[in-house]
Amino acid sequence: MFDSGTTGFMMVCAMLVFLMTPALAFFYGGLTRRKNVVNTMIMSIGILGVVGVLWVVAGWSLAYGGDGSIPVLGGFDQLFCQGILSNLLSEAETAISHDTYPAIVDVAFQMAFAMITAAIVTGAVAGRMKFGALMAFIAVWCLVVYAPLAHMVWGGDGSLIGDMIGALDFAGGDVVHISSGLTGLVLCLLLGKRRGFGLMSYRPHNVPFVVLGAGLLWFGWFGFNGGSAFAADGIAALAFLNTMAAPAAAMLSWMLVERVRTGKATLVGACTGIVAGLVVITPAAGFVDVWAAVVMGLIVSPICYAAIAFLKPRLGYDDALDAFGCHCVGGIVGGVLTGVFCVPELSWTDFGGLLYTGDPTLLLAQVEGILVTVVFVAVASAIIGLVIKALFGGLRVSVDEEAEGLDARQHGESAYPAFNGLD
Repeated sequence: MFDSGTTGFMMVCAMLVFLMTPALAFFYGGLTRRKNVVNTMIMSIGILGVVGVLWVVAGWSLAYGGDGSIPVLGGFDQLFCQGILSNLLSEAETAISHDTYPAIVDVAFQMAFAMITAAIVTGAVAGRMKFGALMAFIAVWCLVVYAPLAHMVWGGDGSLIGDMIGALDFAGGDVVHISSGLTGLVLCLLLGKRRGFGLMSYRPHNVPFVVLGAGLLWFGWFGFNGGSAFAADGIAALAFLNTMAAPAAAMLSWMLVERVRTGKATLVGACTGIVAGLVVITPAAGFVDVWAAVVMGLIVSPICYAAIAFLKPRLGYDDALDAFGCHCVGGIVGGVLTGVFCVPELSWTDFGGLLYTGDPTLLLAQVEGILVTVVFVAVASAIIGLVIKALFGGLRVSVDEEAEGLDARQHGESAYPAFNGLD
C-alpha cells in the first residue's frame, strides 16, 4: 500500500534535485567569461536532455536493476524502464520502493541525481571543449561510469562498495562529487590549458549569477540530502538540518581564510564556501550529529581553498571553474570525516565512527571505498575521453574559436547582444 505522504515527499525532493542542474548553469555561467556564458550554461542544460533520455533507456536498469548478483553492475532487466508501469498498475510487490511509495518515483529521483552529477563535470572544461564532444562523452560516461558506480555504492546486498567494503555514502559523496570532480580533472588534463592560462586573470563575469546559482543549489540540496532518507521521518529531518548547518559554517570558514590571506572576504568566495559545505555534508547528512556537521563545514573550506589556490597552480592543471578542487576534494573530506563522526545508531553497517567507538573499521572502509571510486572513475573516464577524442578529431575547439568565444562560434548566440563593454 502506497503512503501518500511519503510519495508526495519524494516527488517534491525529486523536483528539488532537478532544479539543481539549472541552478548550476547559473553558478557556472556567472563564473565564466562573458564570451563563453551561453556555452557554459548550455552544457548543463543539454545534459538534462542527454541524461534524461539515457536514464530511462538504460541508466536506471544498469544502476538498480538485476538481482544483486553482480557487485559492480545492476542488470538489463529494466531497460526502457520495462515492467515498472505494469507492476504499478497491478500493485505488484516490486512496484513499491522502501515499502511506502511507488518505485517509479525512484526512477525520477535518481535521474535527477545523474543529471546534476554529469553537469558538475562541465565546470572543469569551460571555455575550450567542443560541445558535441562533451555531449557524447557525457552520454557514454553516464552509462559506463555513473550507473555502475551508483550500483556499487547504493545497490544493496552484494554491491561492492556499499555492502562488501561497508562504506557509507548517504547522498552521494562518492557517487556524485568524487566521481564528477575527478572526471573533470581527467578531462581538463586531456584538453590542456586554456589560451593564456597563467598569463592573464580569469574573472567571474557576473557575480549576481553566481549568488543566484548558489542560492538555488542550496535550496535544491534539501531535496538532495533530505530525500536520501527515502521517508519523511527523523533521519530526513536530521539531513535537512545538517544541510543548513554545514554550508553556513563552511561559508564563514571560507571568508575567514580569504580575509587572512588576501585581506578581503569576497561574495564569490562566500558562495564557493557554501558549495564546499554542501559537498562535505552530502555523504554524512543522515549519519552525523548537528555539531559534527558544523565542524565538517569549518574543516572543508580551508582544504578546498588550498586545493584551488595552491595545489592547482603548483601542479599546473586548468580546472576552469574548480570542479575538482571543490567537489572531488570536498567529497573526499566528507567521506573520510563520515568515518570519524558517524553516530553508531545511525550507521547502515555494524560500525560507527571512530570518535564514538574508538574502532577504525568504518574509517578504513570509508578510505577503501574512496580509493576504489577514484581508481574506477579515473581509469574509465580517461578511456572514454580518449575514445571520444579520436572520434571527434580532438576534444578542443580551434584557437580562433577559443579566442573569439564559444558562444558565437559554437552556438551563434550572445548572452548580452547589446553589451558593448570589454570582456
